[in-house]
Amino acid sequence: MKQWILYWVLGILSVWAAENQREVIDCNIIFEQRKAEIIKEIERIDEQQQALQALQNATQNVLDQKEADLKKREIALNNIQKEIEEREAKITRLLKRNEEILKQIRGATQSKVGETYAGMKDSKSAAILETLPDAEAAGILFALDTKVMSKILSKMTPQKAATLTQLLQKGPPFEEEKESPQPKTINPQNKEDSEGNAI
Repeated sequence: MKQWILYWVLGILSVWAAENQREVIDCNIIFEQRKAEIIKEIERIDEQQQALQALQNATQNVLDQKEADLKKREIALNNIQKEIEEREAKITRLLKRNEEILKQIRGATQSKVGETYAGMKDSKSAAILETLPDAEAAGILFALDTKVMSKILSKMTPQKAATLTQLLQKGPPFEEEKESPQPKTINPQNKEDSEGNAI
């Protein structure tokens, strides 16, 4: 009987071993199937990583290119700004030089005009200066010696002399006052009526 129990236990064990063998085989099959799926998933993830890396590289290349372009533009703008500043400085120097030359020319002109009026008779100088615009007359008088200026002003009409004196007090540059039109003055040598006809 002991043998029979032993056979029976061995039979149960063999059945159990066969079932376990099937389960191990089933596990191996499942593992192999899952292994293929896992490999495919790993390959898919690897492809996505490669695509992401390629996209990052492309983006970085675009950013690097834009940064290089921006630096080039910045350098070009800096060069243009320097050129503009140099031109402005040159123009400023030229303007200053031209102003000095213009002052010299005006001084020489005023001097010659002043000498001309100083050499004329006071009454003739006064008559001519009265016909000129106030600013021009004041400029000419300003260039003259004070004694000559006072003699010429004394030969002018009081109104014209007063206007020119006011301009001379303000000093150069002389500008016309545009408050009211000046009435026509009558020159004692050439008498005219209000319409400019000789009397």
